[in-house]
Amino acid sequence: MTGTITDELRRARLARRHRLLPELRTDDVVRIAEDLVALHSTDPVTAMLSVMLRMRHPSVAAVEDVIYRRRELIRHHAMRRTLWVATPQTTRVMHAAATRKLVGPERRRTIGMLADSGVAEPEVWLDTARELIIDDLRRNGPSTAREIGRRVDAVRQPLRLAEGKSYAAVQGAHSRVITLLGFEGRILRARPTSWITGAYAYADAEQWLPGGVDDPALTEQEAAARLAGAYLRRFGPVTTTDLQWWAGWTLGLTRKALAACAAVEVAVAGGSGWLAADDPALDPGLDPGFDGGLDPAEPWVAVLPGLDPSTMGWKQRSWYLPESSAEAFDSVGNGGPTIWVDGRIVGAWAQNREGEIYLHYFEQVPARRRREVDDMVDELRAMIGETRFSVRFPGDVHARLLGQPIRRLRKQPPAVGGAG
Repeated sequence: MTGTITDELRRARLARRHRLLPELRTDDVVRIAEDLVALHSTDPVTAMLSVMLRMRHPSVAAVEDVIYRRRELIRHHAMRRTLWVATPQTTRVMHAAATRKLVGPERRRTIGMLADSGVAEPEVWLDTARELIIDDLRRNGPSTAREIGRRVDAVRQPLRLAEGKSYAAVQGAHSRVITLLGFEGRILRARPTSWITGAYAYADAEQWLPGGVDDPALTEQEAAARLAGAYLRRFGPVTTTDLQWWAGWTLGLTRKALAACAAVEVAVAGGSGWLAADDPALDPGLDPGFDGGLDPAEPWVAVLPGLDPSTMGWKQRSWYLPESSAEAFDSVGNGGPTIWVDGRIVGAWAQNREGEIYLHYFEQVPARRRREVDDMVDELRAMIGETRFSVRFPGDVHARLLGQPIRRLRKQPPAVGGAG
């Protein structure tokens, strides 16, 4: 085991590597995504705000230009069946390392639903529907699921779900087929109706991104090693548990990926972690222009959206998530909108229907630091403008934060655990 990385040092590395220091902001949207490996996009608001809060001149139009016109970032399901935004190169690695294995279970599930809904030859129906949808997209260009269903009569087979249950429902089979085609890498998500909604159009992958996202020459284990190396460079040190959770892998594949990328074991509080083989912490001469977080960062604050990669980058979070701040997450570990001070989550925020942004502190924070947070909230408010959005995966505190009177931003928060 080589050296020790303290919690303070981990927080300093987080500040620098994830561009949470004001002087490290950049308008290079692709670079921001690369510095986070990939952007969470299960909640469409996350991908947009995660980028804009790291930009010098935040702009929805600038981010959309990179994703939808220049197509230098691609939206695709990958690790943990989560929707991500990443460069084409990273997307191909994620697809081989995490998405391909989703195809078989999704196909079997869809065939079962078709059979349960009375389709006589479900496999034949499914394969025919897949090709009909691809042909339609090639002829008509990016289209929503509803538009596809209206044009292609043959794929409008109704699926009867949970018959006999109180939550029984009917779903168009073409929606399931579209999901499967996405896992296969044959279609990609194009521009949605707005940046706060998941109502995406879909496009033929080859037309949207020459070469598509499925590289047949890239094996799962080779891709896993590349993905593990990228993750370690931006999030290391990480534990084996962190990597296994983040990637959604088995323990066996996780260990193979760590070995294949030549990860270096280091000591962290409570056990051991891993750094990338080329991490500057192991040899500052590897990257003399970047200290890799080798020195403590100056005081800093951040206001991040729900599911931000910096919030969701680790499963073992005690070094940046105090016990008092646990309500910033929900019961299954999804992080809502958060307030950070010096590398620790100390509060949460929420926007109400009128557009007001409310803050809640889980612990006492000095007045000077709260004023810095207030300034950051003002920046956030300017980015959002008149837009109103809901958080898809709010922390446990979220409903309580919006459901009762909240003190104004510049007042002293209450004692730990109270609403403020």
